[in-house]
Amino acid sequence: MAIVDVVKYDGKDDIYAWKYPSSELGNWTQLIVNESQEAVLFRGGQALDLFTAGRHTLSTENIPILNNLINLPFGGQSPFAAEVWYVNKKHSLNIKWGTRQPIQLKDPKYKIFVPVRSYGQFGIQIKDSRKFLIKLVGTLSTLDQKTLTEYFRGLMMTKIKDLISSYLVHKGISILEINAYISEISKHLKEKLKPIFDTYGIEVLNFT
Repeated sequence: MAIVDVVKYDGKDDIYAWKYPSSELGNWTQLIVNESQEAVLFRGGQALDLFTAGRHTLSTENIPILNNLINLPFGGQSPFAAEVWYVNKKHSLNIKWGTRQPIQLKDPKYKIFVPVRSYGQFGIQIKDSRKFLIKLVGTLSTLDQKTLTEYFRGLMMTKIKDLISSYLVHKGISILEINAYISEISKHLKEKLKPIFDTYGIEVLNFT
């Protein structure tokens, strides 16, 4: 495999993480990171360094940890193996969600069970690229919006069902009054779901 001299990624907006296909890099390889991107260099499962927008030189001079791991001759052109991951830092504001099955809610005023569906959208941004890659991406070579949504769907739906049910009961809100509390419920759900996404280095920007 040829040694890579330039590494860059011009991808789609719905791709959150992408691994450069070659791991054979040359000392003094040019790493190009676009605006709204971050790049993370990995070797042996260890995140060596994080690069923000700009042109960066992957050399032992600029990355001391790299020099310690592979012991390249200083200033040489020797090849080395390392993974380059790109993370999309753009705001994604229109991710859809919805309950596949109705939530069986007991109306706190009328004491009857009513099947209720819920749906909406939410927005996220990757805030901690290292945590995101280590916690979520794993052995995948790419992670898009569809895969991310499917990953969180089960966990989110369980939480959302419980949160909506407990909120309506605690506040004494009848099923017939829900529309008047949509904004209030949305804010409550956003705050409760925030710690779940924080664990993966993701910030919840909006939730409706």
